[in-house]
Amino acid sequence: MSREELMRVSACKTGKIFKKGQVIFEEGETLNGVYCVKSGVCKLTKLSENGKDQVVKLVVKGGLLGKRSLVTEQKTNLSAVALNDMEMCFIPKSEIMDDLNKNPKFTMDVLKTMAEDLKESDQSLVSMAQKSVKRRMAEILMYIHDNFGTDDDGYLSIVISREDYASIVGTATESAIRILSQFKKEGIISTKGKQIKIEDYVALKWME
Repeated sequence: MSREELMRVSACKTGKIFKKGQVIFEEGETLNGVYCVKSGVCKLTKLSENGKDQVVKLVVKGGLLGKRSLVTEQKTNLSAVALNDMEMCFIPKSEIMDDLNKNPKFTMDVLKTMAEDLKESDQSLVSMAQKSVKRRMAEILMYIHDNFGTDDDGYLSIVISREDYASIVGTATESAIRILSQFKKEGIISTKGKQIKIEDYVALKWME
């Protein structure tokens, strides 16, 4: 985008604060713009047929929510919930549509981003089908460690419920708890309440 286009879009954005656990938008809503994550982390979930929320993705600083609302009139098929206190910017759809219509390079960049999202979804499906639950649990622990870091005491900075861990790796909550307990027993992780500390990253890396 040109400097003028960026300045115009920046001038029309509004700042929004979401507290931990607050719903940003719900499945079935009509979004009239996009959210850009300035700080914090949120989870995108999909309501399954059994009435449980399936965690589809974690979105971090720089991530965009509601991209599909730019090119379709469909209601959102996901819900977004803040995992910690978040600061976001909201840009009205009307402002961005003008740039999509006039700026081919910007349009291609948006389409490429959406294509990357589809690629991630494909990879997630393959992972669910071919990798063990233990391996998937190890990967999500490493992902959180690598992308969000740890606090001063070495615990993962993002605290996720055991239900969400189960949802992310595609298993029952009881199974997720059992696997984490096994990791703890083997000295791979340690816990304090809901907090998790990785004690043996290499063991997670080579988990089968």
